[in-house]
Amino acid sequence: MNPTVAVVTDSTASLPPRVAAVYGIGVAPLHVVVAGDDRLDDAASSAELVDRMRAGAAVTTSQPSVGELVAVFRAAADGDREVVSLHLSGELSGTVGTARRAAALLAAEGRRVHVLDTRTVAGGTGLAALAAAEAAAAGRPADQVVAVARETAAKAQVLFAVPELGWLQRGGRIGPGAALVGSALGIRPVLGIADGRIAVVETVRGLARARRRLVARAVQAAGGPGARVPHPPAVRVRLALHHFGDPAEARELQDQLAAALAETGALVAETLRSELTAVVGAHTGPGALGVVVAPAG
Repeated sequence: MNPTVAVVTDSTASLPPRVAAVYGIGVAPLHVVVAGDDRLDDAASSAELVDRMRAGAAVTTSQPSVGELVAVFRAAADGDREVVSLHLSGELSGTVGTARRAAALLAAEGRRVHVLDTRTVAGGTGLAALAAAEAAAAGRPADQVVAVARETAAKAQVLFAVPELGWLQRGGRIGPGAALVGSALGIRPVLGIADGRIAVVETVRGLARARRRLVARAVQAAGGPGARVPHPPAVRVRLALHHFGDPAEARELQDQLAAALAETGALVAETLRSELTAVVGAHTGPGALGVVVAPAG
């Protein structure tokens, strides 16, 4: 059955291309500009960007144009399908505003595009897109697909740690006060998303300890009867693990997390591991690690 609703997200969702293809999710790329060279936000640009950032190259990012989003929406509609388009937090990027302008242009042609600000980023948006695609495949109408996506994004817990906070500060994603915390006496924050913005979840001494706290907090978010904090009845969850330029650390993090989750009896439906796309990595810097936990439905 061909669903009557198509799902689109943007590249910052950092979905593995294979997964996006299997679920039939369209992906609108943002742009990364390295030393004046404008590139689409894809796997190739991520691999190149890590080396160039470590070499000190100047990096900026930009959102898709209205025309680019119109083209993605038209392709997803494939005739007369409605489109549900999920984007990273409007507090972090103007992409969702541009998507709304593109949707308005298509509305004048009689095409319906529903644009959702997920108020999150990376796997928070990506896992919401997967839930939306499942709802669409089940034949649910567009308003219900939007509701599923919104609920999944709202419940997603995004946690990440970075070796140093200078990239986030330079990109305006955190204030100088938070960056100062990260530079003092080896203190490293565990970061998350609150009200659509990057926020400090807790601070610990040393990057290794911050990574251990990623695991501990992800286990708490996933629940399970053996978790050390009170939880409502366990629900199935989906996990996204991200890295930028450090696949070995990501594999180690995945192994540690899998072992810890097994001890609690958490109900893990699926774990996705992917590199952050260049646009997200341009702000986190090389060496970033992240875990996202969201309900699987």
